[in-house]
Amino acid sequence: MKAMILAAGRGERMRPLTDHCPKPLLPAGGKPLLQWHIEALAKAGITEIVINYAHLGQQIEDHFGDGSAFGVQLSYSAEATALETAGGIRKALHTLGEEPFLVINGDVACDWPVARALQIAAEWQHGQLAYLVMVSNPPHNPQGDFALLGSEVIQPEPGNTTFTFSGIGVYHPSLFLPVKVGEVAKLAPLLRQAMAAGKVQGELFNGFWMDIGTPERLEELNQRLNSERKH
Repeated sequence: MKAMILAAGRGERMRPLTDHCPKPLLPAGGKPLLQWHIEALAKAGITEIVINYAHLGQQIEDHFGDGSAFGVQLSYSAEATALETAGGIRKALHTLGEEPFLVINGDVACDWPVARALQIAAEWQHGQLAYLVMVSNPPHNPQGDFALLGSEVIQPEPGNTTFTFSGIGVYHPSLFLPVKVGEVAKLAPLLRQAMAAGKVQGELFNGFWMDIGTPERLEELNQRLNSERKH
């Protein structure tokens, strides 16, 4: 199984921290955010990893190189301007193969067991296009994104309990084929179309998850990780 880490966001809400450093290289618990994901993937045996980047992204490539120091093979997909999630994945699709692959947002922190992605891929259903890891709604997204009907992810209707998409998903390459290479494209419209066809599965994860979108949340994560290292 291959994986992609999304690292092309500008990190506007992180300024001024991101004026001279790409958001995925910001440190938490003594390591860049991106390194936590790379190490978790390596531990799960997922060693072929693509990282996309835009703003100050060459710093990411300079820092991690070919990934051999971390026991992985890294390749990079550079974007002159950020192509959004679906556009970024589409541009790198030729490197991700023809089987379901894992995608992780570079700016989330989570203890979801990454090896679970291998099980998800092994149980992939014919015609399925996506598998989303959902979490309880955080304070900054109280309305949630989608609902779960058993293991199927659906568009919420009145009365449904909603959940937030964690930024962790397994996707079939064909989900992204409607997007032209180099086109700016968001992921949500593709997912909604697939949901309408009943082709999106998912699960609720109740463990630790954070969207590291602000300096305050970065510091909260930093304190949590430093505390864990002491115990």
